[in-house]
Amino acid sequence: MRVESEVVKKIIRKLLAGEDYRIEVVLLLDANFLQYAIDFFGKVAQAKLKRQNISVDWYKKEFLNPNLSKEDIAINSGLNMKTISNMRNSATREIVLSESLLHYEQLFQTLNELAEADSSFELKITIRINDVGVDLSLSESLIVINTIAVKRAALRGGLWSSAGKRVEKPLMETMCKIFQVPVENFSAKMDPNARPLDGEYEREIDFYLRSNGDEFKCEVKLMGRGNPEGADAVIARHSKIFVADKLSASNIRQLDSLNIQWVELRSEEGFRRFGKILDALQIPNIKPGENISILLEEILGELQ
Repeated sequence: MRVESEVVKKIIRKLLAGEDYRIEVVLLLDANFLQYAIDFFGKVAQAKLKRQNISVDWYKKEFLNPNLSKEDIAINSGLNMKTISNMRNSATREIVLSESLLHYEQLFQTLNELAEADSSFELKITIRINDVGVDLSLSESLIVINTIAVKRAALRGGLWSSAGKRVEKPLMETMCKIFQVPVENFSAKMDPNARPLDGEYEREIDFYLRSNGDEFKCEVKLMGRGNPEGADAVIARHSKIFVADKLSASNIRQLDSLNIQWVELRSEEGFRRFGKILDALQIPNIKPGENISILLEEILGELQ
């Protein structure tokens, strides 16, 4: 799943203002999930309107159809791709279909046992389309609830991962433009002619700053305070600059001990610390004024 460009811009605005960006991701998650839920309920209702019961045979035919994508088959069975991959060390179409069918049969049996065990409990979902209502029994309702719950978990994992990756490069580019860094002094791609001062270029790097023929790797992590993985990534990739949402005191001590320049966006100094890094690396820049709102909107308007 991709993070829409307008959401990327909203996240960047939040980060540069020293505010928490996560609500933007949550709102996007909600929108995607609710649209999925509406579409899914619509498919269920259409089946009921055709007087097709949501039996195990119907569900296999409609929602575990081999012609569907393997991702949809897994979700519809109550699994996700990561779980299947971890169980079988593979996620080929054949494996996904096999595991999905097996899991759904077990799930359906469990739901029937639950329904039979407590006949006093009643749950009924009613779906109305064009004033025509269809009711789902307890077992049917639980199948639907379980499916959309698994889908939300899958959406959540993919969206948070996508948010971080989609924001990293635009965020660095925006900060460079705020400080009016010449275009030849920054790039999202490595310069093959630059001198690699800080290790081999073997792993994916978020961004590069350049000065006098030297190239400096930049690592961006929108992590929470105390997360040690961000600093570990900087060390593994021999990066010179680390930009993070929040940093713990131990993170900062570790970065300082390794002579790695850092920016903590949620700190009092925030993104303006980036200017000190540019000066230290002898990269031309012009410090912005206190109010950057107009400049920021111009820059974000240029982002794709």
